[in-house]
Amino acid sequence: MESFLGRYRNLIVLTAVLFAQILGLAVQVKRTSDTESSRLIRVWAVGAVTPFEKALVWVQTSTGNLWHNYFYLRGVRAENRQLKEQIEYMRLEQVRMSQDAEQARRLQALLAFKEQFISQTMPAQVIGSSGSEQSRSVYIDKGEKHGIKPDMAVITADGVVGKVLHVYGSTSLVLLISDQSSGVGAILEKSRLQGILRGTPAGEVTLEKVMGDETVLPGEVVLTSGGDRIFPKGLPIGTVTRAFPGSELFLSIRVKPAANLSKVEEVLVVTRIDERQAEPDRSNAGRAVDILAERLPTVPPKPENAPAGTATAAPPGTTQNPSASAASGTPQKAVGSPNSVAGPEAKPNPPAPAGGGPPVARKPAAPGTAPAVGNPPAKILPKTVKPPAQPKPQPPAQDNPQ
Repeated sequence: MESFLGRYRNLIVLTAVLFAQILGLAVQVKRTSDTESSRLIRVWAVGAVTPFEKALVWVQTSTGNLWHNYFYLRGVRAENRQLKEQIEYMRLEQVRMSQDAEQARRLQALLAFKEQFISQTMPAQVIGSSGSEQSRSVYIDKGEKHGIKPDMAVITADGVVGKVLHVYGSTSLVLLISDQSSGVGAILEKSRLQGILRGTPAGEVTLEKVMGDETVLPGEVVLTSGGDRIFPKGLPIGTVTRAFPGSELFLSIRVKPAANLSKVEEVLVVTRIDERQAEPDRSNAGRAVDILAERLPTVPPKPENAPAGTATAAPPGTTQNPSASAASGTPQKAVGSPNSVAGPEAKPNPPAPAGGGPPVARKPAAPGTAPAVGNPPAKILPKTVKPPAQPKPQPPAQDNPQ
């Protein structure tokens, strides 16, 4: 090492001096741009360090991608399998719940239960308050001339506010649910416990008449039960904040109103409530007998009136109505006459054999004609198509003397 420095000492000194001179010039020289000016040494430093920074960032990004896309996702397959099983379970639960809901609708229809629906409301604006701590009420700008009546429900988009207490010409007094003289039928959403919602002198809202052996958890939603016949069932009132034992074996439940009663400005007055009877869904209803009857073949209906000029064949052993023959336009002659015909193409009947023997078989009449009245039933022969023949009279047969 010492020999190397001693041998190239002049060259090393010259290189160091040149580098120091270039570095000094870079510090002194400034590069001016449109926005600012920077020294040349800074530009060189940035250009020298940037490749190393890019390489470091690339290594860091590649390592992060490898971790997140491979090592971190090693359990995704098992998680995906669990999610699929959960989806299948939820589908089964959905089917079961839909069946339970349909059964509930059928039971409601069976027991003639009725549901209440808000069909008409009237917006109103709060124009004043009672101004007393003992009475918590507000005035609205709608009165008797607008169709407002006492005991109408007053609500907002958040929940129940109160009811109309007194009605004047153009204003009305609304009693808030936080007033100590108010009362609202309420029910807990999950536990389905019913009680009476009342106010306190301090302006709080409590739920009373709930037995002390029941369990009420904070955060449970309180809804209207519809038992007071003022508020429709299912409107939100508030949430339970606290439940503790009260007096006379009942719980004392504190409720936070869903509507901000101290900042109410616009309200809705429920002016009309419709009661509708629940009806089961009959879209897929049907008995097995009806479904089977639809799939079986049916007999085509019998024509009501036959066309004019066509006679129907009478069953064997019956006589034909002369009036019907006259109406159809077919000529009829006396019974037993040798010239009796059943139609224009019928042949005369052959004579009966002597000695009372069995009757001779005859050919059937042409299609669309009726057989002669009084003749015995003929034996049906194979149908043949022959040209029409003119009837010829024959002498009656003579019986042989015994």
